[in-house]
Amino acid sequence: MSASPASFRARVRSGVEPIARVFGRVGLSPNALTLIGFGIAVAAAVAAAGQAYIWAGVLLAFGALFDLFDGALARATNRTSRFGAFMDSVFDRAGEAVVYAGIVYGTAVYGWWIASGLAAAAMAGSFMVSYTRAKSEGLGFSSGTGMANVGLAPREIRIVILVIGLLMADFAGGVETCAAIGCENSVAFGRIWLVGALGLIAVLATVTTIQRILFVYRQSKSSNQEVQE
Repeated sequence: MSASPASFRARVRSGVEPIARVFGRVGLSPNALTLIGFGIAVAAAVAAAGQAYIWAGVLLAFGALFDLFDGALARATNRTSRFGAFMDSVFDRAGEAVVYAGIVYGTAVYGWWIASGLAAAAMAGSFMVSYTRAKSEGLGFSSGTGMANVGLAPREIRIVILVIGLLMADFAGGVETCAAIGCENSVAFGRIWLVGALGLIAVLATVTTIQRILFVYRQSKSSNQEVQE
């Protein structure tokens, strides 16, 4: 477990705090920002369902950035609460799920079953990553946000991979690429990017889940030894 992900998050949070304060001045609460972020995720899901992948990627990236504002505003205004943290976690998971659901629908409608299956697998893997963290912390393992730094693919990494896959699904099938290699090949090339991104997320999420299980297992063994001594 490295300290670098935590320090990176700390730098990002300090950078977005001034913007979060602006939202607070116009009367928005941290929970309101959480709901707005979820609305952006729903818009990204609608775009993905219609195979407007550039819009889906842009909205997903914007929503991921916007998601930082609720926590930053809560900390800057001393309005942190357990309910707010609960809301943030729940709607983060809901937002991630609805985007994958949009991809599943959009690819299934056009008979792109490989992408549909991989999107479902990526969604399942992502939920297992979140569940292992929530369950371990609920049972008293990995105090604080320690579990967030365990594994290859926390939420931030998965979002970056998915944004790249969505954007390239259209960019790689754009007019310039069509002129160079033909439209049918261009569309296929663009699809490879999205399929690759979804497959990579599914694999990395599975590996991350296993890493977190092993992390908790080692903690449990250490705790048992301390009790016995």
